[in-house]
Order: sequence, then C-alpha cells, then structure tokens
Amino acid sequence: MKHNNISIFVTHVGCPHMCAFCNQHTITGNSQIPHAQDVRRICSKALEQIKDPENTEIAFFGGSFTAVPREYMIELLEAANAYLGEGKFSGIRISTRPDYIDDEVLDILKRYGVTSIEIGAQSLNDKVLDANERGHSTLDIVNACKLIKEHNFELGLQLMVGLYRSDMDIELENMEKVLEIKPDTVRIYPVVVLKGTKLAQLFKAGKYHLISMDDVIDLCSKMLYEFENAGIKVLKCGLHASEFVERDMVAGYYHPAFRELCESRIIRENMSNAFRKSGIPIAENAQGQRYHVTCAVSPRCISAAIGHKKANSEHFLKNGINIKVVGDEKLSKYEVEVRDVRVCI
Repeated sequence: MKHNNISIFVTHVGCPHMCAFCNQHTITGNSQIPHAQDVRRICSKALEQIKDPENTEIAFFGGSFTAVPREYMIELLEAANAYLGEGKFSGIRISTRPDYIDDEVLDILKRYGVTSIEIGAQSLNDKVLDANERGHSTLDIVNACKLIKEHNFELGLQLMVGLYRSDMDIELENMEKVLEIKPDTVRIYPVVVLKGTKLAQLFKAGKYHLISMDDVIDLCSKMLYEFENAGIKVLKCGLHASEFVERDMVAGYYHPAFRELCESRIIRENMSNAFRKSGIPIAENAQGQRYHVTCAVSPRCISAAIGHKKANSEHFLKNGINIKVVGDEKLSKYEVEVRDVRVCI
C-alpha cells in the first residue's frame, strides 16, 4: 500500500549551517515558517480529504527539526499530536541533522507520537561533507542511526548524489555504507545546483565539475536496485517536480521523471542480460540480421520497460533488436523473461 505524508515545511528553521547546496526556499516553494495554528489548519483539512488517514503520517520537512528552539519544536508536535489515534493519522515523520540526535530529544519525539525519523546524511564521506560545509561527520551519521534504531523509530536516510568533491567511487562506497546501516527507507536526491548557493558559485567559477547525466542515471539506478533488493524502501529518487526548481536551477541532474528514468535503466540492463542468456547478440549500430523479441515483465513495469519517450525500444533497435513488451502478473518488479524470438534477415 502506498504511504502518504501531510507535508509541513519548517524552512531553514534550526539549521546551524548554510550548506553549499542549500536553498530551501526554492526546493519547498515556501519561505514562511509554520506555527501551531498552521499545523492544525493543515491537518484538519487533510483529515477531511484523505480516505486512508491510518496510512498517513504528518511530516515536518525542510529544516533541522530537532535543532529548532525546544519550545517551538514542542509547539508543533503538540499541535500535530492532537491528530493522531483511531480514525486519525498514524504518526509523525520528521527530518533532521545527525548531529542533533541524542537520547533526550528522542524521548521527547517518542512522547509526542513521532514514528519516523529521516536523517539528512547527504554523503557518508568526510571529505565531501567538509567540502559542502555540512558541519557534521560520517561518525555523527552512524551514531545517530544507531540511537534512532535503539529507540525503535523507523529510520530514513537522505542522500545527495554528485556533490562537490564527490565521484563515482565515493558514491558507490556511500551505497555500501547505507546497506551496512540498513535503514528502513532512503531518499536519493541527485544534486541540483540552485541560484544563490555556494555550489552555483563554484560551478560558475569552473571549480565544480558535474559528471554526465547518463552516468548519474546509471549510478542512481544501481542504488535504487540494490536498496530495494535489500528491503530498503526508496521513498524518493530525484527531486520532486517544481516550478521553483526549474526556475532557479543553474545546473545538475533534475528531471521531472527521474525515477522513471532509473527504473527504465534497471529494466534495460535486465533485458540485455536476458537477451544474452537466450543467445541473442547485442551489437551496437547493428547491420544486417535483426531480431524481433517478445519479452515479459510485470504489468506495472511495462511503461518503464519501453522507456521514457520509448528510450529502451530505440536503444535496442539501434542494437539490432526490435522489442515487444507484454505483461505477466507472475513476474516480480524488474524481472524480465524472453518469450519469443524471431530472426529477420
């Protein structure tokens, strides 16, 4: 069942650092900070409209929730807590920094009905964290995750792919470290360079060089596949579509259908492997002999198998294979089976 959030953005409040990549006003499209009356208004309206509140959390995003002044944090939690319980929402989700997690604050969060805590890790490499002015270390991330698990919260990790001073090897190491931590959920955010940030200055000065979009899709598709295969739910893959992001973007890896691109890439790789196992050669810019192949995937993956704007179909056509995709309820997500092969001269 799909999980829902009632998102309330606590923009920049409590953040002790202005990270090199950050412009929360652009990302959220909101420059106002909420108070108790705003929480009550948002939750009351949502409770009237949502059909399955028991599968919905009230979510405080956008800042460093446990770093805000304690009185303000409790004000928001008290207001949200009134909307929890039978016939209401299932709990409260927050996002925060790893260096503002300790036993005391976790006890407070538990008391007011917080069920899920997402840590803005961004990277698990100290060189990258320092270069992007995060103000915390990898050890802070590991320790925060351990404490959150010990207090029996759902643990989420947020990653940024392609940060200043990172590279493909570091990103793959980050993936392995996340797999070792074993969070319940992950959000994968490829970097988007926004106006008014230090990253934008570094990019314009030629000091920050981005790897290609194609490589980032490869990398994020691998992360998506490995995390899901390990039982880690990927809540987000790519920054959410936003007119504010499109307006203020200087460079980076933004695409309104980024997750679809990654899922399509996973299935493309699985198709290639299935074709090879079936003895179907894949030859770049193939000439002469061509194959017509019918392959089956899960019905929910048919669109991804064909690819965004038919990208996978065109990819294989250039490589001598004309594909037809059919659905099979028995197949799992990303699974591919070759069903019929015809050779055309």
